[in-house]
Amino acid sequence: MFGLGAKPRLVLHTKRLYLRPPVMDDHRDWVILRRDGAAFLDPWEPVRSRDHLSVSAFRSRVRHAAQAIKTDRAVPLFLFARDDDRLLGAITLDNIQRGPARYATVGYWIGEPFAQQGYMSEALSAVVDHAHRKMALGRVQAGCLPENKPSQRLLEKCGFAFEGYAQSYLQIAGQWRTHCIYAHLDAERRSADRLPGKPISPGELLG
Repeated sequence: MFGLGAKPRLVLHTKRLYLRPPVMDDHRDWVILRRDGAAFLDPWEPVRSRDHLSVSAFRSRVRHAAQAIKTDRAVPLFLFARDDDRLLGAITLDNIQRGPARYATVGYWIGEPFAQQGYMSEALSAVVDHAHRKMALGRVQAGCLPENKPSQRLLEKCGFAFEGYAQSYLQIAGQWRTHCIYAHLDAERRSADRLPGKPISPGELLG
């Protein structure tokens, strides 16, 4: 694969972005983006360890990313602007399942200065296309909090369909939280038989 400072082989391109696994040279920009945007990001994420921003923790992150890609367990990618190489956020295709399942889960975050500018929709569309066409994954699923309307709009814009709710799905900000579940299917799965009826909308959970 590649070392801690080597140039990653896996790179995805969109109109305004390129996506690649993290390397150690990204640490400073990543720390600034995460530290300065903590109030913006923390309500939507698990509680992080105290050394979350340290060099050693980031080194483990880089090693994990390389090993996960090599062993086909996950595809962790950072988002960069093509015009000036700014780090904008991250997206990860995780929990990759092969065999009859052929699915993965996608998670993402964007730095506060770059939110609501269409960057994540470019990144998510590229990752989903890579999952379907290059990795032969028929299903990409995602979860978001019922009150996270921007994330719901993002998923729907990128062709994800709302499927229902998973109770106590993830620990977010220290509490077990129910999530809305969305999925993006490839052509084969979209044409398969599905259960009749339509799930209730995310807004109905909030009353």
